[in-house]
Amino acid sequence: MADSILLIGAGGFVGQRLLQDLLGRGERVIAVSRSDFAAPEGNAEIHVRALSEVDDFAPLLARARAVVHVASASTPGSSAGKPVQELDENLRPTTALLQALQACPQLPLIYVSSGGTLYSRAAAGASDELAAVYSRSYHGAGKIAAEHFIEAWCNQFDGAAIVLRPSNLYGPGQAERPGFGIVPAAFGKLVRGETLHVWGDGSAERDYLYIDDFTRLVLATLDATREPGFRVFNACSGTSIDLNGLFALIEQVARRTLHRTYDASRKVDAPSVRMQATRATQAFGWSAQVELAEGLERTWRWFSTIPH
Repeated sequence: MADSILLIGAGGFVGQRLLQDLLGRGERVIAVSRSDFAAPEGNAEIHVRALSEVDDFAPLLARARAVVHVASASTPGSSAGKPVQELDENLRPTTALLQALQACPQLPLIYVSSGGTLYSRAAAGASDELAAVYSRSYHGAGKIAAEHFIEAWCNQFDGAAIVLRPSNLYGPGQAERPGFGIVPAAFGKLVRGETLHVWGDGSAERDYLYIDDFTRLVLATLDATREPGFRVFNACSGTSIDLNGLFALIEQVARRTLHRTYDASRKVDAPSVRMQATRATQAFGWSAQVELAEGLERTWRWFSTIPH
């Protein structure tokens, strides 16, 4: 019986939090991850392997009622100078999934793209879903390409796809990894009393969205009535802050001084990203609930208690 949610990327930061939410409300989940991870209690079927060929997906899709794709193997920084790696690790698996979905176009697809890496400084105000996208990095270029492939699948096979473009996600459960998340990177330096290296002068603006707010939106899209076609929704707090302002809030919640050095900015980093999520509010009644200071406080309480 096809009654499971196929969750691709279940071992990552977003995937683990989403898996917990899905199991918490009684869903059956087929959870796939490239690397091993500790799965929460619940009705989850765990697969630890890479899915890269069409035949890898077919038996899993046969038992699914929806597909949620949150997997990503790169960041703007890690993809620099590596377009072939971006193709092999991200775009190829996504296109293999789409080819497998041609046999079951009735399955709705939710794909997590990116807002933080696709939007740059808007000509006027914050970027909505109609704003021009701008790929500074191969990571961003891969996300744009994936969106176009998904749209083509919808148009050719009457598929139903929702693309979510989140801003910078953060929160408890986000591990400190080089290049993956400024918040855990800063907290890690604070815990160890080390100096944080910052690209640029700290004036770059970003929108930060708490993980629970984002997973609420994913669940809302799953609960929505299937609507054929390709739809894009921003997911953001609607308020941007520069890095130096973020560091000040981090120091405030941690009650410690964050020592840092500054270097020249990188070409893969946009000077300003401002977003709005009006479309998600209209379609799903969704809006961000957790303000940045509160989200950082919750994240610090978690981060300061785990082994480092």
